[in-house]
Amino acid sequence: MLARLYQRPKSAMQSGRARMGEWLLEWERSEPQRPDPLTGWAGSGATDTQVQLRFPTREAALAHAARLGLEVEIVPLGPRRLKLQAYADNFR
Repeated sequence: MLARLYQRPKSAMQSGRARMGEWLLEWERSEPQRPDPLTGWAGSGATDTQVQLRFPTREAALAHAARLGLEVEIVPLGPRRLKLQAYADNFR
């Protein structure tokens, strides 16, 4: 099975750096999503995509994935961009 490993990005609603060092391990979809005939929502019968494991370090996550025999794709964290502006710029 294939899994994705990535570091939690900072939320736009978050000013602090709490929980940014966590690594998340998620399974990739084993079957494609299909629309539900009644509601039209997309879904599938595979429930493994609902599982999200958190680890304090990358090495701990890779060790757990190796124990389970998972093939891991490591997704790098994007660059942190700061938007610096003056308060007066909001009223231009």
